Amino acid sequence: MKKGLHPDNYRMVVFKDTSNENMFLTRSAAPTKETILWEDGKEYPVVKVEISNTSHPFYTGKSMFVDTAGRIEKFKKRYEKKA
Repeated sequence: MKKGLHPDNYRMVVFKDTSNENMFLTRSAAPTKETILWEDGKEYPVVKVEISNTSHPFYTGKSMFVDTAGRIEKFKKRYEKKA
């Protein structure tokens, strides 16, 4: 295996799904400045994600509308035709 290919700063990180507030703890090298107090009483870095396996329609079998920070309105405003 090639040396220096994989990052060496893996640590325990909490990933938080912003659409349904579900969180899970796993190892990651994702950069983050925020922290959160986990169920075991320890503080871990937190990475916020918009969609995870608990909210994605493929995994849940349900369709759900997720509009974070008005992105649909921003898209429509940017690409609407000027009259």
